[in-house]
Amino acid sequence: MPASRRHFLKLTGLSGLGLTAGLPQLYARAAGPPAETDYDQIIVGGTPAGIMAAVAAARMGRKSLILERSAYIGGLPANGLGATDIATRGATGGLFLEFVQRIRKFYVDQYGADSQQVKDCSEGYHFEPSVAARIFDDFIREHPAVTVLTMRQFDFESENLTISRNRIQAIRVLNRQSKQTETYRGRFFIDATYEGDLIAAAGVLFFLGREGRTEYGEVGAGRVYKYWGGKEGEGSTFQGDNAVQSYNYRLCLTNDPNIRAAIRKPARYNREEYVSLIEDVKTGRHTGVEALKLTDAQRVENLRRAKEGLPPEVPGMPVGIARLTNMVKLPNRKNDGNNQHLAFLSTDLPEENWPYPTSGWEWRDRFARRLREYTEGLFYFAQNDPELPEWFRKECLEWGWAKDEYVDNGNFPRQIYVREGRRMKGKYLFKAQDAQPVTPGGRPPLHADSITASHYALDSHAVRKREAGKIHLDGFLSYPSAVYTVPFGVIVPDSPLENLLAPVPASATHIGFSTLRMEPCWMALGQAAGTAAALCVRQNTSVHALDVPTLQKALIQQKAILVYFKEVPPGDQKFEAMQWEALNRKK
Repeated sequence: MPASRRHFLKLTGLSGLGLTAGLPQLYARAAGPPAETDYDQIIVGGTPAGIMAAVAAARMGRKSLILERSAYIGGLPANGLGATDIATRGATGGLFLEFVQRIRKFYVDQYGADSQQVKDCSEGYHFEPSVAARIFDDFIREHPAVTVLTMRQFDFESENLTISRNRIQAIRVLNRQSKQTETYRGRFFIDATYEGDLIAAAGVLFFLGREGRTEYGEVGAGRVYKYWGGKEGEGSTFQGDNAVQSYNYRLCLTNDPNIRAAIRKPARYNREEYVSLIEDVKTGRHTGVEALKLTDAQRVENLRRAKEGLPPEVPGMPVGIARLTNMVKLPNRKNDGNNQHLAFLSTDLPEENWPYPTSGWEWRDRFARRLREYTEGLFYFAQNDPELPEWFRKECLEWGWAKDEYVDNGNFPRQIYVREGRRMKGKYLFKAQDAQPVTPGGRPPLHADSITASHYALDSHAVRKREAGKIHLDGFLSYPSAVYTVPFGVIVPDSPLENLLAPVPASATHIGFSTLRMEPCWMALGQAAGTAAALCVRQNTSVHALDVPTLQKALIQQKAILVYFKEVPPGDQKFEAMQWEALNRKK
């Protein structure tokens, strides 16, 4: 799919924030803009990547401004994504690993080293939304060189940037409280938005949709139908299109009656959206490859069980509320509820989000409300619809929202999971092959200009709703990968602009982006962007002229992992030498 040039824009407005037990604690409240309007780097988006960019720069003596549209920082980890998406723990270091260690320390300090909460935090990789928010807040408080302004809306029209001589000079945002436009000047700019709004306003080329298999020879590219855990099936054409993988809310669910809030019927409830679930529940039908093991005799037996009001027995079938959502245990009897990959109908809402990346905030806000009501309606249906088996309704009624999370938002997450927005056209295009071994059992390609190692499967959610006769939803897939390296060129725009980096809307194909898009990798890319920006400001140079080994040296000193060695973690006396030896092998 060809790169597209976009120039639309809009803006937002309030001041700084902190979170304690899910409650907003505004610590930099100001009716108008701060006295200072000039910064070493300006970061659009209070996502984890944006926060880590600011912290990295602050530790190098540079002043940063984070502009966040909502009243809260922290992105998805502070909004329900409490089960960290990383396949090899220890593959990504630096500030991400520091975040994980702080999570664990919080639970140890709060509940004791031998507590159930510490066990359930899984070494700091699993956490409650309010705890993630608290840890991000701590990072900001510890670094006075970082200013956070919330409720500042950036709209992606080009008029909201001042660009001169291939450098962004200033940015204009809307203060959503005062309704006034504010202007801030900076020496460097970082796009940490999930949507890629800053790169669009700056005129940087970007990609939307899926490449076809013939473009780069990537596994999983284009239109694909496959059983979960199985091979591609009938209908797979592998052709590219404009489809964007689906979004959902990462939910914080509990079956503890002491902290459980009831799930209520939304104002706009459309029962017809959910009726296909009835037959799925009665038959046990699901999208996993294990469903193929069901015999004719078992099908007959399940028909008998259904008549007697009993649940079916199907290999690999999710049980109870797991038919709606895939849950991972968190501390304090809470669960991170994600889309159920074995279901035809779950919390994702494919197709309807396709316009989201390039739409203005009015449209995006409408979609967010629509997605919330769809999600609430799904759970309400499962708990109450009389056509569903009683056993299923009873199992679902055991669950509700955690009432001590998002207390000012009806215990519902405040931010949708934008899995994929714009993808920048950068100096390097990250593809599926960059995350897969070159030889069986070996490493993926080792990039000499690596700025982090990371690891997650090539993992995309559906792009289309249920289609008759198809074995799964189009585009819902996962393929194995190995610990890989991410080159610096992934966050550098292929543009003359000298002072812009994009660690979140990074340069990748749809399939390549499907592994880069995990928060550990985004945090590491944010750290690298903040470090690179600080070096560029210090040396008065452009991002294109920055000496990459100098950047890598700074990152290694920050305990970032550029090449992963299981036996030599950060802190080992051989760590730095091993990193340089591996990198120089490629030069």
